[in-house]
Amino acid sequence: MISEDKTKLKLDDLYLSFGGLEALSGVSVDVREGEILAIIGPNGAGKTCILNCINGFYRPQKGDIFFNDKAITKLASYKIAELGISRTFQNIQLYTGLTTLDNLMAARHIHMKPNLLTGAIYFGWEHAKEIQHRRVVEDIIDFLEMEPIRDKVVGSLPYGQRKRVDLGRALALEPKVLLLDEPMAGMNVEEKEDMARFIIDIFELRKIPIVLIEHDMGVVMDIADRIAVLDFGRKIAEGTPDEIKADAGVIKAYLGEEA
Repeated sequence: MISEDKTKLKLDDLYLSFGGLEALSGVSVDVREGEILAIIGPNGAGKTCILNCINGFYRPQKGDIFFNDKAITKLASYKIAELGISRTFQNIQLYTGLTTLDNLMAARHIHMKPNLLTGAIYFGWEHAKEIQHRRVVEDIIDFLEMEPIRDKVVGSLPYGQRKRVDLGRALALEPKVLLLDEPMAGMNVEEKEDMARFIIDIFELRKIPIVLIEHDMGVVMDIADRIAVLDFGRKIAEGTPDEIKADAGVIKAYLGEEA
C-alpha cells in the first residue's frame, strides 16, 4: 500500500547531459515515506544517472533535488551522505583487502567524531564509542546473515556475498533513504531470493524508504509500491505495478510487445 505521508526526496525537472548526449531530460520523481519506489527502463535509459545526481556524483545542468524539503543539488557527496542518503553500487565498490567487518566499520566514519587526545590514548569515552560502533555493525552482520563471512577478506568472497556486504555497508551509515542500484545483478535464483527478502525486511523492520533500480521485473512487480519508467532519459510512465503492467507505452518501450 502506498503511503500518503510527506515526500522524503524530490527530484524536480532534472536535465543532465554529457557533451551532445542527453542522459536526463526533464525528469521529476518523488520518493515518499513508507514506500519502495522502483525505477526501471532499458539499459542506458538514465537510471543510474538519477542516483548519481542524488548522491552528488553528477551535477545536473538544470533542475533541483530536495531532501526533507532542503535543497541538496549543489552539496558535496559526503555532505549528502551525512544527511542520511546511502546507496549500493551497480559495480561493487568495496575495500577488497579488508574483511567484511572492517568494510562495515569503515562505513561508520560519518558517525565518528574523533578526538585527537582521547583517540591517541584510547580509553574511557573513545573506547566506549568503539564498542557502540561495533555493536551497530554486529547487528547488521546478524541481520544480513553474514556471520560466516564476518572475518573473511572481501576480495576472496564470491560475487553474491560481496553484494550482501555492499548492502550491509550502506546500512552502516544508518540511512534515512536507501538507494539500491541493481542489487540483484549477476546473482543466481537463490541469491536473488535472499536479497529480495533482505530488502523487504529493511523496509518493513527498519522503516527506511527505498529507491530500487532493478531489471528483474518479477522482483520489481512483487515488492515495489510505485514504479517510474525511463526511456532515453525521459520519464514515460509512473504508477503502481498494475498500472505500469497495463501501460501501452511501457510495454512498447521496455516490457515487450507481448507483455
